[in-house]
Amino acid sequence: MSGTSRALGQMLPIAMAALLGTAAPVVLAQAEAVPSQALVLPSGPAENTRITEAYARLVARDAWFWAWPMVNMYNRRLAYAKAPEQGLIGGTLPIAPHNRLTMLSDYIKPDQRSIACPNQDVVYGAGYLALNDSPVVIQIPDFGKRFWVIQLSDLRTESINGLGVMYGTKPGFYLVVGPNWQGTVPKGITRVIRTQSNAAFVGPRVFQDDTPQDRQAVQEVIQGINVYPVAEYDGTMKRQDWRKLPVFPKRDDARGETRWVRPDVFFDQLPAVLDLVPAVAGEAARYAQVLAVIAAAQKNPELKQAMIDEAEKADRELIDPLLQFRNWGIELPHHWSTITNGAHFGTDYFTRTAVAKSNILVNAPNETRYFYQDLDAAGMRLNGASAYTVTFAKGQLPPVKGFWSLTAYDSAHFFVPNPLNRYSLGTKNQDLKTNADGSLTFYVQAESPGVDKESNWLPAPKGADFSLFLRAYWPDDAITQGLWTPPAIEKRAVDTSS
Repeated sequence: MSGTSRALGQMLPIAMAALLGTAAPVVLAQAEAVPSQALVLPSGPAENTRITEAYARLVARDAWFWAWPMVNMYNRRLAYAKAPEQGLIGGTLPIAPHNRLTMLSDYIKPDQRSIACPNQDVVYGAGYLALNDSPVVIQIPDFGKRFWVIQLSDLRTESINGLGVMYGTKPGFYLVVGPNWQGTVPKGITRVIRTQSNAAFVGPRVFQDDTPQDRQAVQEVIQGINVYPVAEYDGTMKRQDWRKLPVFPKRDDARGETRWVRPDVFFDQLPAVLDLVPAVAGEAARYAQVLAVIAAAQKNPELKQAMIDEAEKADRELIDPLLQFRNWGIELPHHWSTITNGAHFGTDYFTRTAVAKSNILVNAPNETRYFYQDLDAAGMRLNGASAYTVTFAKGQLPPVKGFWSLTAYDSAHFFVPNPLNRYSLGTKNQDLKTNADGSLTFYVQAESPGVDKESNWLPAPKGADFSLFLRAYWPDDAITQGLWTPPAIEKRAVDTSS
């Protein structure tokens, strides 16, 4: 470098420093001079803004996807609000007025069509809360060594608070209050749970062995589970025999799940839904935009019809494919898939809506890990025209502290009647037979694999597509850390010579 170049090189940093040193205060002074209110930007179109049909369709399509789970839960909640008392719809589905709970007294019956992917491992309960009317008490009995978990979630299907054996939750009275409640906590309350909205769902799950003895034994435990308004709290455990409940008529649904979200009323309902579900960080613009477009559509029938039309298209093109497990989830070996953020979706709208469409109201990952399967080891669609085996090597059963099960569903994710009235196999089954090498094989097929194998037979629908679903309740670290995944579904050659 020449002397002149060196001199320039030394002068430039000094000159830049001087320039920046004098310029910075000017820039800061200008920034400070801007009125603070000028920095508040609108979240969506201003009131009475004329908008195009194309923009209304864009917003409608987007809203149909991300708000679909919330409207789904909202309409279930409306259905519960109409319940005259605690009871069973069609003798199958628990229903209760708001701020109440109804428990089943056995596994859910196979003919229900209200909620996809039910299991026959637990005794379910269900109730919806309206905390603006009253705080409620969740009454938790002593479960002893029995697995249990009580799901408390909002209309987003997000977990609100952990209650269950994996949390070391003690028997007692748990007061659930809304975000603005300022009352006095009654004496004897074990803990207060404050929610972020006034609308919530509560759903107990209590494990039950598939034996007459345990069906009887579980009654003593579940009779102590209850939910009621705080005004009825007196510090004593209220007991109820859930085997004695009125039966309400059920609607005649198609073979698929009850349709809880409908395009023709979706945008009429959405403002009320969003009012019940406060926006989380990053959602203010979504809320403002769709509410502005809905307001415009209320004054313009043609615009509203365009939004309904777009919602119908979005339902077919975006939502319907999510019923199939193979279209979403984290890919695992042997074509299995899973999720790691169940009930903690945040703004992962894709996974939340996929789960809501295919198996709504999942537990949090530390409570239950779910594994989904539509395909065999060769990547072909599972179908009852073929026979399959699922073999867990010795020492490779799902590692859990609670229990596990493998369930078969039809293509709409419901049970299919079979001669054994059996829809899952796992921990609950006391008569499973292991192989000579210590492995465990399940036979998944439409016809019996033979009397000697029937204890391990998981019936599949005859000649129709089906799916498999493995649940691991209270999973060990090997599952939560991704070190264990389910084995392949192997197509089995069946001897038809006889």
